[in-house]
Amino acid sequence: MSTGPDVKATVGDISSDGNLNVAQEECSRKGFCSVRHGLALILQLCNFSIYTQQMNLSIAIPAMVNNTAPPSQPNASTERPSTDSQGYWNETLKEFKAMAPAYDWSPEIQGIILSSLNYGSFLAPIPSGYVAGIFGAKYVVGAGLFISSFLTLFIPLAANAGVALLIVLRIVQGIAQVMVLTGQYSIWVKWAPPLERSQLTTIAGSGSMLGSFIVLLAGGLLCQTIGWPYVFYIFGGIGCACCLLWFPLIYDDPVNHPFISAGEKRYIVCSLAQQDCSPGWSLPIRAMIKSLPLWAILVSYFCEYWLFYTIMAYTPTYISSVLQANLRDSGILSALPFVVGCICIILGGLLADFLLSRKILRLITIRKLFTAIGVLFPSVILVSLPWVRSSHSMTMTFLVLSSAISSFCESGALVNFLDIAPRYTGFLKGLLQVFAHIAGAISPTAAGFFISQDSEFGWRNVFLLSAAVNISGLVFYLIFGRADVQDWAKEQTFTHL
Repeated sequence: MSTGPDVKATVGDISSDGNLNVAQEECSRKGFCSVRHGLALILQLCNFSIYTQQMNLSIAIPAMVNNTAPPSQPNASTERPSTDSQGYWNETLKEFKAMAPAYDWSPEIQGIILSSLNYGSFLAPIPSGYVAGIFGAKYVVGAGLFISSFLTLFIPLAANAGVALLIVLRIVQGIAQVMVLTGQYSIWVKWAPPLERSQLTTIAGSGSMLGSFIVLLAGGLLCQTIGWPYVFYIFGGIGCACCLLWFPLIYDDPVNHPFISAGEKRYIVCSLAQQDCSPGWSLPIRAMIKSLPLWAILVSYFCEYWLFYTIMAYTPTYISSVLQANLRDSGILSALPFVVGCICIILGGLLADFLLSRKILRLITIRKLFTAIGVLFPSVILVSLPWVRSSHSMTMTFLVLSSAISSFCESGALVNFLDIAPRYTGFLKGLLQVFAHIAGAISPTAAGFFISQDSEFGWRNVFLLSAAVNISGLVFYLIFGRADVQDWAKEQTFTHL
C-alpha cells in the first residue's frame, strides 16, 4: 500500500510538461502483463457477455415462433443400427429440439418483446453513471452484470409463463445492462494513465464487437442443433462465470488492489497526480449546458451511433436481400464486420497512445484525426455500396472496411469525455449513452421508411442520409472539440456551482 508521503514524493518526480520520470517509464514497460491491462481484459469479457445477452433473443426468436423440430417419425429410430454413433447423435439432437417449445406470437408481439430491452435504457444511463462516479464502479457494474446474466438463464421459463412476464424480465435486464455499459468508464478515471487511456478503453470496448460476432456466428447454429433455450443458458452462464472473476479481482482504486505491484501502483498514481478525478455530489449543470466542447462530443455520439445502429440493424437484411444469401450464410457474413472491427478497435487504441507517448501528435490532434478517419472513409464506402452490389465480394469487402475504419472513432471523439472532465466521467458517459440511444431509436426507423418507400433506391437513400448525419457531426466536432480539462470540471470552480 502506498502511503501519503510516498505519493507526494513520487508526484514530485513529474516534470512540468507532464512527462514521467525514468522509474515510471520502466514500470510502464510491463505492458500487457500489468494489472491495469488485466482489468481491461476482464472488462472486455464483461462487454462480451452483455452484448451476447443483448442480441441472443434477436437470434433465437425465429426459432421460438416456429416449431423447428422435425415431424414425429416413430420408425425413424429403427432406420439405423443402434451402434451407429452418428444416428444416435442425430436422434439426441432431435430430442433436444423437440423439448424447445414454439410460441404463437404475432409480429407486433415480437416487436414489443424485442424492443422491451430498451424501455428502461433512456432513463437508466445518467443515474447509473452518476452512482458509479460517486460510489465506485465495482459494485454498480458487478451488480448489473450478475442481474443481466442471471435473468438470461430464466428467459425460457419466462417465455413459457407468458409474454407479460417476459417483457418485465427484459426491461429489468436492459436496465442492468446499462449499469454495466455506463458505469465501467468510472474505473478508468483512477486506473488509466493518460498515455494508455486509448488502448485500455478500446481493449475493454472491443468486447462488444467480439460478443456481436460470436452470437451471430453461433446463435443460429445452437438453435438449429440443440434448441433455442441453450442460447440463453450458455451465454447467461458465461456472464455468471464472469462475475466470479469480477468481484474478487476488480477494485475501484489501484491503491487498494491487493495484487498490484508497488511500482505499477506508483506509476498510475503519479501519472494521474495532476488530474483532478475526485467525484462530487453536485454537478455544474449550467456550465455543462454552455460548454461547446461537451456539446461537440454529444453531437458526435449522436451522429456516429446513428450510423452504427443503422448498420447493426440492417446489415443482415442487406446481405440477405442484395446478396441473396440464405439464413446460415447471412449470419456468418453479417458477423465478419464485427470481428474485424474488434481487432481494429484495439489496434486503433494502441496507435493513438503510441502517437501520444512519442509526442508525434498532440492529444487534441489525435482525437480529431482519428474521428475524421473513422467518419469520412466509412461514409464514402457506404455511399458507394449500391454501385458495387453486383459483386458479392466487393460488397462484403466494403462492409468489412467500413466497420474496421469506423472503429477509429473509439480512440477519437467517443473517448474524449475522459479528457475534458475526468471527475464527472460516470455522469457524462450516462448522458452520452442517452444521446446514443436516441440515435438508435430514430435511425433504424428512418432507414425502414426509406427502404419501404422505394426498394430500388431505398438503400442508396439510407446510406446517403447516414453519411450526411455522420459528416455533419464531424464538422461540429472539428470546430469545437477540445482535449484539455474544462474550467467547470476543475476543483476550484466546484464550490461555486
